[in-house]
Amino acid sequence: MPDLVSWNALLDGYAKCRDLPAARQVFARMPQRDVVSWSAMIDGCVKCGEHREALALFEMMENTAARSVEDGGGGARANDVTMVSVLGACANLGDLERGRRVHRSLRERGFPLNLKLATSLVDMYAKCGAIREALEVFWAVPVESTDVLIWNAVIGGLAVHGMATESVEIFQKMRVAGVAPDEITYLCLLSACVHGGLVDEAWEFFRSLEAQGLRPHVEHYACLVDVLGRAGHLEEVYGVVKTVQLQPDHDGRYIGLSNIYAIARRWQEAKKARKVMEDRGVKKVAGFSEIDVGGGLSWFTAQDKTHPGSAEIYDLLNLIAMEMKMQDDATIPDYLCAHC
Repeated sequence: MPDLVSWNALLDGYAKCRDLPAARQVFARMPQRDVVSWSAMIDGCVKCGEHREALALFEMMENTAARSVEDGGGGARANDVTMVSVLGACANLGDLERGRRVHRSLRERGFPLNLKLATSLVDMYAKCGAIREALEVFWAVPVESTDVLIWNAVIGGLAVHGMATESVEIFQKMRVAGVAPDEITYLCLLSACVHGGLVDEAWEFFRSLEAQGLRPHVEHYACLVDVLGRAGHLEEVYGVVKTVQLQPDHDGRYIGLSNIYAIARRWQEAKKARKVMEDRGVKKVAGFSEIDVGGGLSWFTAQDKTHPGSAEIYDLLNLIAMEMKMQDDATIPDYLCAHC
């Protein structure tokens, strides 16, 4: 019979390899579990996108520990590693109330606010829209103890919620603190520029990224194209798109062109760009949205018709689409039209 260390090593290996079915099997067969077992399984669920399962496991862990205490045993109580994973699940689900309860639990149990926990809290509050609480946690961490991850969390959180100026101001404080930015930092800043319409700043950040020897990725180019397109700088957009070195089967160039046409209100050309992508077999990873309505989460993907209110939703979308088509097309340079 393998000992607990061996069971944990096997479980952790499957979880880190994202083989969740195998990890579940090992977890179910374990004759006993400690905090390492529970933490590995919860983290594996989070890494595989099974955030609700992760939270359900955490509740099971807490209940099992409580029963064990009542029976005179110790029980496996969550540690900081467990809590980081749980906060990650809350962040990805946008479950602010659960995240707040976890934060209260951390304080009540006397957890020291180490950097990983602080970063997870900032990320959770920011992704759930509680910017004030994210900043409270952020400023409670001594600046000399910070790293690029926690700065990225707050800069990105401000950017997503349209607080472009504040995002840039935090970045300036980051530089003063002597923390070197990375590719994610600049992606967050470019996202802030998109939301704030900061064209000059976007170019400045993009050039700084390259000047520091960091390599711009498709996402950086996409943000730059977005901010330029929204500002109507279509010739600059075209210049950026031409310089992007993408593989032929990469969805970024097609989607970029489609978005350019959409910004210019050329709906037919935008649709054609997507059609060309489909005809060439280029696959786009489907995005999804979750909306909290009446205390329940509704999950949507593109062309999704599984929701019970799909008929009404698509009637409204068709009405919006008709109104968009009825509006006058803005002009767009001919050299852009030649690329679809």
